[in-house]
Amino acid sequence: MKVFCQKVGKWLLKLLLHLGMIIISIPMVFVVHPVYSLVRWVSSTFFKKTLPPISLANKNSLFAPMFNKMTGSTTKAQTNRTFIYFLIPALGAFTIFVIVPFFMGVYFSMTNWDGINNASLTFVGFTNYKNVFADSRFIYSFMRTSLYSILNIVIINVVAFFLALLVTQKLKLKNIYRAGFFMPNLIGGLILGYIWKFIFNNAVPAIFSPGSAVTRTLITNPDTAMAALMVVVTWQYAGYIMMIYIAALQNVPLDLIEASKIDGANGVQRLRHITMPLVAQAFTVSLFLTLVTSFKQFDTVLALTNGGPSTLMPEWLSNWFNLPFAPNVKSLNFIAYNIWDTAYNMNKLGQGQAKAIVFFLILLVFSIAQVNYSKKREVEL
Repeated sequence: MKVFCQKVGKWLLKLLLHLGMIIISIPMVFVVHPVYSLVRWVSSTFFKKTLPPISLANKNSLFAPMFNKMTGSTTKAQTNRTFIYFLIPALGAFTIFVIVPFFMGVYFSMTNWDGINNASLTFVGFTNYKNVFADSRFIYSFMRTSLYSILNIVIINVVAFFLALLVTQKLKLKNIYRAGFFMPNLIGGLILGYIWKFIFNNAVPAIFSPGSAVTRTLITNPDTAMAALMVVVTWQYAGYIMMIYIAALQNVPLDLIEASKIDGANGVQRLRHITMPLVAQAFTVSLFLTLVTSFKQFDTVLALTNGGPSTLMPEWLSNWFNLPFAPNVKSLNFIAYNIWDTAYNMNKLGQGQAKAIVFFLILLVFSIAQVNYSKKREVEL
């Protein structure tokens, strides 16, 4: 754990240093260099005097080398300026729509903001964060989200990998199969939820008898609602992950496959000892994408079941929080849904924002841990 924290700290430090260097270089590229270039042009055109390229003579300063690399006339300096020119539009949009709102959210998470009366906004410190960890429903949401994410990651990646193996074989219509498996990913989460809600509520009862167990236990039973949701999400997302595995499988050298066949290796042996080690990087990417997507699941849940169906909180969890009885909770009340419900249904935007910050930190830790583990597995494979 100590080594992991040190790695995370070093990564954050490097990120901050790079962002700081980019921020410092912006005025050099957009102010200092254009102004001095204009001065040089005026001097050479009207006064017939060529000024030397701008530079800082103090070589011992940490600021001077970067200044010269951004404002000089060398090829390296020109390349650096071009990099900044192309980076600014994306960086500006990212700063305006992500970085600034994030820090504003950190501030609002320490207030009693209700989203309505900003005049009565007061600073409450870490009270909202204390309430987050004292909220039994939020802890229940974290447990359900973790369980759903683990199952969803395994199912989606297994289905996607075997679909990729299928459509990379010598099939006549493999391109049509690829397009067909990928098409569900183009449907938005809300629309997808409403489509499958119609299927579960209308198509399934039309196929099975109205009183059958299948009809009763799809999205109305808290014990099977998560399984129904995983069917929907796997149908949507497996095709997208399949494309990543296809790209990796197509890069597996055919001579290795042919050599293994000559040596007598069967299909399972080729898959285990040749194919899977060579596509290990695809596993790292796919696991990361499915992890993040599973934890952020919201729109499909909202459209499909509105967080339900209702069930009772586990008795051990209610006893942990010293509750007099097990309260009713929604079985698909995942973290993202819980944050939305707290912020907009209860008008507790400050507390909802605090939950969002905690959710961000949880997702950050899980993502870094997964990537580090997958990278180690790449080396082992």
